Amino acid sequence: MPSFLFKADRPGEDPIFALNSEAAARAARGDSVINATIGVLLEDDGALAVLPTAARALREVDEQEWTAYAPIAGNAGFLEAVADDLFRGHPKLREAAIAVATPGGSGAVRHALATFLEPDQALLTTSYFWGPYSILADENQRRVETFEMFDPRTGTINLEALDSKLGEQVKKQRRALVVVNDPCHNPTGYSMSEAEYRGLAGILARHAERAPLTVLLDAAYVAYGPAGIAPALTSLFEPLLGRALLLAAWSASKTFTYYGLRVGALAAVWPEADQRRRIQAALGYACRGTWSNCNRGGMAAVAKLIADPDLSTKIAVERGRMVELLGSRVAAFNVAAKSAGLSYPRYDGGFFVTVFTDDAFGVAERMKNDAVFVVPQRGALRVALCAVPLAHVPRLVDSLARAIHPA
Repeated sequence: MPSFLFKADRPGEDPIFALNSEAAARAARGDSVINATIGVLLEDDGALAVLPTAARALREVDEQEWTAYAPIAGNAGFLEAVADDLFRGHPKLREAAIAVATPGGSGAVRHALATFLEPDQALLTTSYFWGPYSILADENQRRVETFEMFDPRTGTINLEALDSKLGEQVKKQRRALVVVNDPCHNPTGYSMSEAEYRGLAGILARHAERAPLTVLLDAAYVAYGPAGIAPALTSLFEPLLGRALLLAAWSASKTFTYYGLRVGALAAVWPEADQRRRIQAALGYACRGTWSNCNRGGMAAVAKLIADPDLSTKIAVERGRMVELLGSRVAAFNVAAKSAGLSYPRYDGGFFVTVFTDDAFGVAERMKNDAVFVVPQRGALRVALCAVPLAHVPRLVDSLARAIHPA
């Protein structure tokens, strides 16, 4: 039979979801499984953690709103609400911001790399990164290049490596797209300090003088960061305003527990109105050429939750409980992991933490003997602590330690 596929070697299932399915199958057979693979926040009893006010807002959306087509770029009220949510307290950024709706944060990343890079060019991000970046890039004839994420001397972001690699890209590509996944970096859980952001901004500003530079802040986990989005806006975006094109990938999946609705947005920040109109047109065109339009009812619910002061207050309280739930697991992990001698980056919050090991795939296979599932990648294991009950954290750490250092 002739092959009709241009790329016949593409895998049929995402590796993270495949591991999640394997763990679920083991649990269905009666095994006591710890499934630390997929990025959803679960209660300690294993139920999906849901914001009650967000769930109620969905039920209250009018049926006409659910069934009608959304505008290609997204509901106007939703786009205004997203820009307000991202840039509240930063008037210069808010005034210079436009947005389009996307199916989750992944749609925002897709638009960024397909619109602001040329075919065969590469985005630049950290050496540990969310695996679907590669899939999104490949599907759109782009690539991913990385710099070594952590300085071996300090354990902080390796700005020297970034500077060197970005210089190479600018020279070769005559443009660059730098993806910053922060706070609560996926997969390491690392959140940058304001000093790191200032250092990053200085490097980016210098390279922006040589070629068009776009900076994408992938802020999917911003609600769970120790300081939220403020450090990134104050110490990265504001110094770069008008010097680099600033993008932010916004997602309702984690912030409103709307995983399945696929509601997200890409915001762009540039001070000149005419250029903003051109960017808005290009992004709207990209929407029409990919998914056409997004979930109208979901956008209506999100807009109301952000814009209504009473609802936003309730959401903040409910989300605060979730942050505490996750924070208790983070604290327990830090105590147990340090005692066990595990090697991992600074971890103050977020859905994931990364444990370093040279034999990640072998370790992950050995952990399956304990019915513990994690996601291996080059040089590390991604551990979705968001899905691990507090009582199971010591067992998780014990399995990690024994598999990394087998007797």
